[in-house]
Amino acid sequence: MNRATMAWTTFDYANTDQLAAACAARIDAELDIALRERGAALLALAGGRTSPPVFRRLAVQFRDWSRVTILPSDERWVAADHPDCNLRQMREAFAGAEGIRWLSLVPALPQGEASAAFANGALAPYPQPFDVCMLGMGADGHFASLFPGAPTLAEALSPTQTSAALPILPDPMPAAGPHARVSLTLTRILNSRRLLLVISGHDKRAVLERAIASVRPEPVEGRGEDAGANGAALPVAALLAAAHPAAEIHWSP
Repeated sequence: MNRATMAWTTFDYANTDQLAAACAARIDAELDIALRERGAALLALAGGRTSPPVFRRLAVQFRDWSRVTILPSDERWVAADHPDCNLRQMREAFAGAEGIRWLSLVPALPQGEASAAFANGALAPYPQPFDVCMLGMGADGHFASLFPGAPTLAEALSPTQTSAALPILPDPMPAAGPHARVSLTLTRILNSRRLLLVISGHDKRAVLERAIASVRPEPVEGRGEDAGANGAALPVAALLAAAHPAAEIHWSP
């Protein structure tokens, strides 16, 4: 899957257990570096079905979790105790890792239309790069909650976007988790020391291959038209087209 025009490194695994173990090991190593060199770690992690096995493997690792801050890469506009809340699912998967500092992108009891004001306020004290940003991908090519057809998609993918997060209204609304969202923007996602795109399934592999094929032969860092052109139909193409020094794709059937 590697191509001369893409900086992403790809790792394929035989099954989802191997995928989860490898991703947990990668994040574990980055956590150790962050805590040793900077005294604290900041992680942005994906929701979805692929993530919990990774998180459960991390949760049993012995470390000072009070120096680790974790937030979801995106969140549904739902209450903190709602079954569809990404942060709730994340906290359950990390049960046993006591002391983690959790950062929410939405209020505990969100009201009215989705807004990123709360998320941007919460993220303001954390301008430093994420030590790891782990993302998933949907069958429609979305990552985080950057869905094709969302009215704010172009803003969220713009390389000149200064907001860390934006509200997203998927169109059409997904059957699984039919809610408005708040999502990290592409610029904030790229502000990461290690970037992981974690995918399972042959159907998603096909989507990924289409996104790779759609990436322009010579993506130019900082040119807004590249992200827009590559991401309108398959948002993940804008991610793949972006320059990043430590970006990896991890896939299994």
